[in-house]
Amino acid sequence: MALNGITCAALRAELEQKLLNGRIARIVQTESDEIILTVKPEMSRGGGQVRLVLSADASLPLCYLTEENKPAPLSAPTFCMLLRKHLQGGRITAIVQPGLERILRFEVEHLDEMGDLTKHTLVLELMGKYSNLIFLDSQEMIVDSIKHVSSMVSSVREVLPGRQYFIPETQHKKDALSESMENFLAVLAVGSLPPASLLVRTYTGFSSVTGEELVCRAGIGGDKSSQDLTKDESSRLADEFCRLTEDIRAARFAPHGYLQQSGSSTSSPKEFSSFPLRMYADLESREFSSVSEMLVWYYGEKNRITRIRQRTADLRKTVSTILERDVHKFDSQQKQRRDTEKKDRYRIYGELLNTYGYSIPIGAKYADLDNYYTGEKLRVPLDPLLTPAQNAQKYFERYGKLKRTAEALTTLTAQTEAEIRQLRSILVSLDLSADESDIAEIREELAQSHFVRRAATGSKGARKNRLPKSRPFHYVSHDGFDIYVGKNNLQNDELSFHLAGGGDLWFHANDMPGSHVILKTGGRKLEEIPDQTFLDAASLAAYYSSGRDQEKVEVDYLFRRDLKKPAGARPGFVVYYTNYSVLAPTDISGIQQIRE
Repeated sequence: MALNGITCAALRAELEQKLLNGRIARIVQTESDEIILTVKPEMSRGGGQVRLVLSADASLPLCYLTEENKPAPLSAPTFCMLLRKHLQGGRITAIVQPGLERILRFEVEHLDEMGDLTKHTLVLELMGKYSNLIFLDSQEMIVDSIKHVSSMVSSVREVLPGRQYFIPETQHKKDALSESMENFLAVLAVGSLPPASLLVRTYTGFSSVTGEELVCRAGIGGDKSSQDLTKDESSRLADEFCRLTEDIRAARFAPHGYLQQSGSSTSSPKEFSSFPLRMYADLESREFSSVSEMLVWYYGEKNRITRIRQRTADLRKTVSTILERDVHKFDSQQKQRRDTEKKDRYRIYGELLNTYGYSIPIGAKYADLDNYYTGEKLRVPLDPLLTPAQNAQKYFERYGKLKRTAEALTTLTAQTEAEIRQLRSILVSLDLSADESDIAEIREELAQSHFVRRAATGSKGARKNRLPKSRPFHYVSHDGFDIYVGKNNLQNDELSFHLAGGGDLWFHANDMPGSHVILKTGGRKLEEIPDQTFLDAASLAAYYSSGRDQEKVEVDYLFRRDLKKPAGARPGFVVYYTNYSVLAPTDISGIQQIRE
């Protein structure tokens, strides 16, 4: 979600606690629309230094505290120099949010060139594509802004030096913090929209998530309009509204982030809020100590996942192209193999012609001969221009050619089938990729298998040393047993033949691409392992396979000591001759994952 007015209120309270009366020690403009203020808080607030990021990026406007120190450009832009002239060394006297607008005002006292105390205000407007960072003098006149907006761009308000600053009233919404219960009930009584939509349309700072959360807390279901609510439903919604506004006024915030299980192996951020959301009670949640920490986590994870998806999309396209080519090649090879199945017929033709050729007249187009293999008559086609012996030689040559072709195709078809199996498993591995190290391992596997070229960055040993280390997924069963899941073929080999002991159990989805799953038995016998632990490991093998969209998947399992890897086999390929099987559900929501 984008920052709403309530999150800005929580952010204002946090910044006031950390920055009020602090002095601005350093100002840098790291991006065309981003300023970082280094502030020294007063000693009563802990001293030290904190960095405040003010971003007016149209796609992602943000304000948060961070410990990260971004490099400053060699030459400071004009707006940055202006702020340094007037604000550096100044003291932050107030941090204000007008109503629940997505606006934060930083009021700063400082000494001017004459040594007199004066006041300026830095205004951050977090309004999507209209976001801006505006510098005001003590008379609320615009000194400058990080983005200039002329009348040709906006007919509502010019943001130019020398213009009077004001907040445009374009939506005519009400201030929720000054609303009484009676007025709120009156709004509900005449509303033709569903309650959640009505709250967003009526009150500043409310997002659709906030509206839906209040409706959830009030226990109101369905899509009926606000005016159709019962008296009891309206009363419950009004109580929740008043309780929320009171929490905002008292700065009682509890930042939370919520994750949802995506199509890949890991959870992705779904939502964040400055207070707990009951509507997402069934989702994994994280509580944060500050709004800044929550924002850095949410947008950092979003950015990481977007970057991973872009990287995997490129690899997926490459792998899919090679796979399509191999499938076409395999089909062609299979057709050729079917054509070679007639080779034995040509051999029999040649043998019969050598045996009975003396009785065949010259110029005959066919001969009906006794097939001594079956005891039946067999009609043998003949070239009338050739003698029976020459026809026999011709059939033996055809037989020899098809035999050599069949032998070659047996090897080639096996190689192509192994490639197809590996490529399909790589597509599953791409779904499991959670970070750059996972992608690096997949790219390394593709390079080792000569599907892609390896970048020329030095020796092979040096490349391996620079390859980031990826770890398998680590789960703990309901009974406390450790279970490990490989993310890709290289990791599957490492997991199965190095991390696993001979007495550990190995799980894999039957006859489909998927991860190797190792259940650490701790030396226990098969009958000493609880049934639920077997089911947990099997469910992980089912989920981390190409059959994850099915309700249940057949999973093979056996002792690791019974698992073999043929010499020269491709990464992730193993063979086994005895195994157990179980039909396992693909739901792994109840299995605890250890995040390392």
